[in-house]
Parts: sequence; structure tokens; C-alpha cells
Amino acid sequence: MKQPVELSHACRLINHGPTVLVGSAHQGRRNVMAAAWSMPVEFVPPRVAVVIDKRTYTRELVRASGSFTISIPCRATLDATYTVGSVSGRDDAQDGGPDKFERYGIEHFDGPVLGLPLVAGCVAWLECRLIDEPHAEEAYDTCFGEVVSAQADTRVFAGGRWSFRDDNAELHTLHHLGGGNFAWPAKSVQGKVLPAR
Repeated sequence: MKQPVELSHACRLINHGPTVLVGSAHQGRRNVMAAAWSMPVEFVPPRVAVVIDKRTYTRELVRASGSFTISIPCRATLDATYTVGSVSGRDDAQDGGPDKFERYGIEHFDGPVLGLPLVAGCVAWLECRLIDEPHAEEAYDTCFGEVVSAQADTRVFAGGRWSFRDDNAELHTLHHLGGGNFAWPAKSVQGKVLPAR
């Protein structure tokens, strides 16, 4: 069900504010974490921003590699999303133990352009090259990336648009409310332009 998304539509994958999973890898080490704050910042070329705390292992790997991935989880991946957002990958890396992918059985695949880990079972995936913005990174923990590949599950995103319906409810994106509580869209509704008076 996974299909490439035109890069001109890539920012639509996160413009509705879902929780995202940020993947990273460098020199044989890899990690994944949940992030509640991400957004598109430019359409052409597609650019996104995501807040990654400077103390995290993910941020260390992103800085070292100059790239990251964004996987957009859904209701079916709720527990995995909460788990990778609640535990640190740094402890495993320091002990030489299994990373979060192995420890929690999180299936993944390599991105088509950068080869970084993308989380299977999600509904959309972006590969990003880090845009060097030292002030934003240091002051606000905000990392900017240029999207170099985008894919989405056609059961819920097709023709450049999300479609949240009753028959695809397990594929609805997650929105973190704090304290491990999440919400998801109930359905999508087409708006109409009001007639002029």
C-alpha cells in the first residue's frame, strides 16, 4: 500500500500536526524517538522542522549524520510510539545492548534515498537532510530538514490528501495530548467556500 508522494505534496504529510517518529543512524548506531512538535516550513523545496531536544541520543546521531527520517505513526502503532518516546536509546548504546528497534521488536525498512531507518506500520515516511541552523538548534532545539523522499500508505493518503474515514480508523494519525494520552482524527470533511453577500 506504500506509494511515493510527490515532493510538492510532502509537507502535507505533517501539516495537520501528528506525533512523528524521528529516526537516525550514524556509523552502525541507530535510534528512534517520538516527537510531538513538527511542522512544514516550505513547500518548494519541501522543508520541515521538528523539535529534538539537544540532550537526546537521536539529536547526537542527527548532528553526526546530517540527516534524519520522519515516520508518521497511526492508531495501530500507538504502544510502540509511546514506548520509543518514553525510553532513551543512549543507555542501550553505551552498554552495547540492542537498540530500540531490536529491544521492542519495531520493524523498519531503509529509506530509498538516504538509507536511514523508517518505521514499518506507519502511514507516511519522509527522509530529510539536515539544514544547518545553529541558532535554532541551540536556542529552541528545532532542527530543519529538506525532504528528499516521501512515501505514504494509499489507504489513508492519496492524491496529495489525507482521508480519515470509519473504514480506515486504525490508520488515523496520532496526536499527543500529554502524559501518554493520544487522540486521532475521527474523519475528514470537505469544506465549502461561503457565498459572497
